[in-house]
Formats: sequence, structure tokens, C-alpha cells
Amino acid sequence: MTMNPLTALETSTRIAAGDVEIVEVVDAALEAAHADECHAWTWIDDDGARLAARELQRQRDAGHIRPGPLFGVPCPIKDLNALAGAPRAIGSRAVGGALPDHEDGIVTRLRAAGAIPIGTTAAPEFGLPCYTEPDGREPTVTPWDHTRMAGGSSGGAAAAVGAGEVPIAQGSDGGGSIRIPASCCGVVGLKPSRGRVSAGPYGIDGPGLVSGGVLTRTVRDTAAALDALSGPWPGDPYHAPAPTESYLSACDRGLRRLHVGILREPVIADTEVAPDILAALDRTAATLESMGHIVEQTGAPFGPEEWESFQCVWEVGAAAIPVPPEREELCTPMSRWLRAQGRRRTGVELAEALAGIQMVARHVGQQWQRFDVIVSPTLAQPPLPVGALRNDNDPSADFDAQCRFTPWTSLWNITGRPAMSLPLHTTHVGGVELPVGIMIGGQMYDEATLLALGCALEAARDANPR
Repeated sequence: MTMNPLTALETSTRIAAGDVEIVEVVDAALEAAHADECHAWTWIDDDGARLAARELQRQRDAGHIRPGPLFGVPCPIKDLNALAGAPRAIGSRAVGGALPDHEDGIVTRLRAAGAIPIGTTAAPEFGLPCYTEPDGREPTVTPWDHTRMAGGSSGGAAAAVGAGEVPIAQGSDGGGSIRIPASCCGVVGLKPSRGRVSAGPYGIDGPGLVSGGVLTRTVRDTAAALDALSGPWPGDPYHAPAPTESYLSACDRGLRRLHVGILREPVIADTEVAPDILAALDRTAATLESMGHIVEQTGAPFGPEEWESFQCVWEVGAAAIPVPPEREELCTPMSRWLRAQGRRRTGVELAEALAGIQMVARHVGQQWQRFDVIVSPTLAQPPLPVGALRNDNDPSADFDAQCRFTPWTSLWNITGRPAMSLPLHTTHVGGVELPVGIMIGGQMYDEATLLALGCALEAARDANPR
């Protein structure tokens, strides 16, 4: 892989020092985006990005703006989110392609921080599958092996960052959609706590499963982005308490001795975990012990039966997506199946499922109260070949295969707690090196501990490369 070595923070520092013009940074990112081989992009805004770069440079030169950690940094937007001037495909031939009449709040906050949205990145239809293989375009692949999946639903974002085309990209996570592609593409992906990043002013929070965020190549870049993105919007149904320090500063403080739970057991599906994945988890546990943390094995806090509440809510959410009846047949078989399943659910079933999610969250809170963090693999396997999960002839089998591939990620959406996938290890499959993500999940609203621990694990990885 050819990778731009500069992180988001390094890029903004060079811009602030006057070592590089913003338009130079943007031009390099646009050139890389046009040369992309991962099918990561759905739209590239050459003219708009350069116009924004020139305006930010003018403001910086005039002293009208104080450059922050994301100032002048190219940052594409996931195709599921509204970006002014960008045709919004939502990964779907059935409803995609219209220009939005607004811009989502997460885009507004990124712009306010000085980031430059240079285009949009690929997502699967409605963000529902954990692979990015939408109809009508080439599947999005990991930069490590162009025959293998980038993950989903923020697959394009992860691939663009992993390929070094941009240092940061916006994503979202409703069941693992930031962390799954982060693992597949060898990048950092944090799902913040429920209510930490507002869906306002246009987003609907619903049961609170989805969190907005970013994909980056370093934990410090993720922390800087969370500083820019966190905070309430008027009318939010969920409110995370304000942090006591900046997330970037949390990366630099020393860690107290943590009580770490190691979770090897799959949670939402009975599945076989690749031996190399478990070996990577064991190496991470050993690293944590060497740092002085208390490391203890723990079991799954609930099983597939309790997880069915999440599945019901997921199906009803899919059914609620507005699709003109005459265009329903243009949806993928997976989307049509999920929507049909959702329509069969009754109001009572949905109410019971929402209650079930809350009870699972309470049970997890009680069972894991003694742990500061839980460490598990992100995925049960390395990134799979394109098409290995998708099964248009049997969407039910497709869904089950997705669950077996991602048996830990949705736990953190159900509970609302923060979780982050870190690219700590690699493995070899068929002679090809592939990334292995390790997931660390924390107590509610405690992103600071995850970020500080993530930085320590990054440092340990870089000091002992394998």
C-alpha cells in the first residue's frame, strides 16, 4: 500500500505553521481520490473543495481564524449523510441520487472545525449490511487486498483512510459500521457513547443505536475529531455529560491501573473464531498485563436469544425507510428481506424489543461493573473475499453470516457505551498480509479512558512491530 504519512494533526500543524498551503493539501487528496483503486468514493468535489481551501487560506493569512487540529484537513462524508451539493445515493438504486436540501449537523461541525469535505464515500444500501457491495457499482475493497471486503457500512470511509488518500473520513455506526470497516482496512474507528455526537438538527435518534464519528489512522486524530464533534444540539433526546478535559489532552495523560476484561466468547452468534484472531487477542492481553493493568477473562454478558431484541428493532428500522412502492424492487434482496421482516412485526413486538434492549443494557452494566474496559476481537475473521457474506438467493442466510462475522460489535450499540477498533495486529492468509482489529469497549461516557489506552497500545505496537 502507498500511504500519505501525514496524520490529520500533522497536516493541520504544517498548515498553521505556513509550511504548506491548504490548496496544496486538498489538491493532493483530490489526486489520490481520483486514483483510488478501492472503489471508496461515490462523488468527488474538485471545485467545491478547492474553493473552500482558498477561502480558509485567505482567513488564515488575514488572521481572522485560529487554526485548530482539523483546520484545512480533507475529510470526506459518508454517503448516508447529507452534504450540500453532493448527490446522496444512500447506497441505493431505489431512492438515491437526489441533492439534499440541507446539510447534516455532523458535517456542519466538521466544517466549523476547518475540515474540508472533498466528496462522499461509499456505503451499502441504507447502511444495513456489514459489507459495502451496493448494486450498480463495484464493491468497496480493503487496500490490503483488492479481492477482499472493506467492511461496512462505512466501507468507503475506511478504505479511503486506509489507502492513505485522506487522513480522516466521517462515518456512522449502528451495529458496528465504523468498527467493522476499521478492522478490515487497518485503521482506527471509535463509536462514541450514545448522545456524545448529536444527530441534530435533522437526524432521528430513534432507539439510540447509531452514533456518528470518524475513521482515522491514529487514536490522537480520532480524539481531535471527537473534540470537534461532541456536544448537544437543541432538542436532543440523549445527552452525554460534558467531558472534564479535551479528548486530545486525555491522550497525553498517564493511565491509572485499569481492570480489564478479556472477552473471547462470541456474543450474538454461535460462531468459530479464527485462531489468528484469538492469538492477536492473547497478545493484546499480555501487553496490557505488561503495562501493569489487572487482566481477567470474562464471559459473554448475554446470548443470541437476548440479542433478538436488537434484530427486531433493526428490521423495523429498515421497514421504516421511505421507499416509493414502485421502486421497492430496485432494493437489494437483503434490504427487501429486512423490510419484509420489519413489516411483519407488531407494535407490541417492537415495544417488547425496545424494553429488551434496555434490560440487556442494565444486565451488562451490572455484570461488567467491575471492569474499566472490555477487550475482544473486533471481528471473528480477517477481511473476507468480496461476496463471501452476500447471498442474494437467501437473505436470511446472508444476515446470519453477517452475525457470525461480527459477533461482538452490536453489543456496544445496544448498551450505548463507547467502543473502538484498533489496528494492533496483522495475519497472513494465502500469503497476503491482512489487518486484525482489536476492540476495546468502555464504561458509559468514558471515551477518555479508551483514547488514553488506545494511545498506549499504539505505542506498544510501534515499539514492538511484528
